[in-house]
Amino acid sequence: MSIQNIDSPVTTGIYIDGEVREAAGGKTYAIHNPARPDELVGHAASATVEDVDAAMKAAHAAFPAWAALSYAERAAMLMKIADELVADQEELDYRSRLFCREHGKVIKETQLEMTRLGDRFRLSASYAERLAEDEHLPGPPFDTIITRQPRGVATLIVPWNWPLSILGAKLPQALIAGNTVVIKPSHNSALAPSMTIHKIASLLPPGVVNVLTGSASEIGDALVTHPLTRFINFTGSVGVGRHVMKMAADNITPVTLELGGNDAAIICEDAELDAGAFMRMYMGTFMSSGQICMALKRLYVHRSRYDEVVDGLTEVCERMVIGDGLLPETNMGPVNNEKQHRIIKGMIEQARAAGQDVRECGQVPDEELYAKGYFQKPTLVFDPDQSLDIVREEQFGPALPIMPYDTDDEVVAKANDSNFGLCSSVWTKDRDRATSIARRLEAGYTYLNAHGPAAQDGRGPFGGFKQSGIGRNLGYEGVLQFQEYHSISSQPGWLL
Repeated sequence: MSIQNIDSPVTTGIYIDGEVREAAGGKTYAIHNPARPDELVGHAASATVEDVDAAMKAAHAAFPAWAALSYAERAAMLMKIADELVADQEELDYRSRLFCREHGKVIKETQLEMTRLGDRFRLSASYAERLAEDEHLPGPPFDTIITRQPRGVATLIVPWNWPLSILGAKLPQALIAGNTVVIKPSHNSALAPSMTIHKIASLLPPGVVNVLTGSASEIGDALVTHPLTRFINFTGSVGVGRHVMKMAADNITPVTLELGGNDAAIICEDAELDAGAFMRMYMGTFMSSGQICMALKRLYVHRSRYDEVVDGLTEVCERMVIGDGLLPETNMGPVNNEKQHRIIKGMIEQARAAGQDVRECGQVPDEELYAKGYFQKPTLVFDPDQSLDIVREEQFGPALPIMPYDTDDEVVAKANDSNFGLCSSVWTKDRDRATSIARRLEAGYTYLNAHGPAAQDGRGPFGGFKQSGIGRNLGYEGVLQFQEYHSISSQPGWLL
């Protein structure tokens, strides 16, 4: 790929049955740079209901042969994909830069996301030997083998915020489990993700991986209600997740839903609050402009350390440079899209209008760019009223409420007082206290003395309580989501 054309607009197609195609209607839609909304990054294909049917039929036709392979054979293909994703450095750099321009996140994050995808293929491949082991239950009363089978065609629906990382929590797991897939990337981040998925699909038999881009309003319901869909794995908002679940009910199609969170962090009075801790707090909150489901979104601090945390986190936020993610000095890029930009700014303005202490931090070297793009400085809201949206709802943007507390019982109750239950964190020097508090939190994942993606162990299952979702991604358990149990029994002494 020519470096001189690296920022020229691109056009991506859909991928069905081993080939890149135009959408059936021949239509595309434009994707612009959220840092420079008047800059065209490219066009993605607008798939139709006809394309959904073709993709489902291709995946269904490819399923028997793919499912018949051994786990070891499928694992070998996943390992090859992991190697090929990073084999061509020039092409990898191109996809990373394109991803930065269409998404807005800083270039270091797009590079991280591109390279981490291969790691998740390797991890899923590492489960092959364990997956191949059946459970044997000798009689009496019966001899029974408990085994598992792939479900069939899995529909994977991926959001815009970390599309490749989140895909890495679904796709390799579906494949190693023996399923074929149809993938729907987000309308708002489809170019570099599509190119990456096309690369993956080209390394597998035709029909095993199929990709459809376009509007959810056009093809979303067709994807989740298609009679050949045997499993749906969705990551996105509560509202859309609720709709997916309703649509899936028509065919009794099982679902895994990861629907975001309003993660609480608890800073105990004995927490280690050095420069490294404050940077971990900052990254756990504001990485990718706060557009991470597992981001720290409510910070509860013991009253004796409150001022110290406020000062320390403010100092880190003030150092950050907000601007175009392609520039090497930039620490925080724009919010991905105009809708989300309005939501986060609305929350901040609501807090300010209610008389709350709101502090916008950071440095803006290009005020004209900042005014045109979907930018928001890292914003701290000090001891806000608990009824405000900045506390009750998922911000999904660069704003954080910081609130004091006095006792462990009080803060656990406040942390659990939420419709969400995805992640949480506890910050203390006392290991026993850390685990004791963690076990009381209604969350699917609890970090200790850190928070967010940089603290995530991909070997552990990931998902939430309450309206944060159903089921789990990642880990060995994430693979099992893509399989059905199958028990085989006989009279005792005959089968085993």
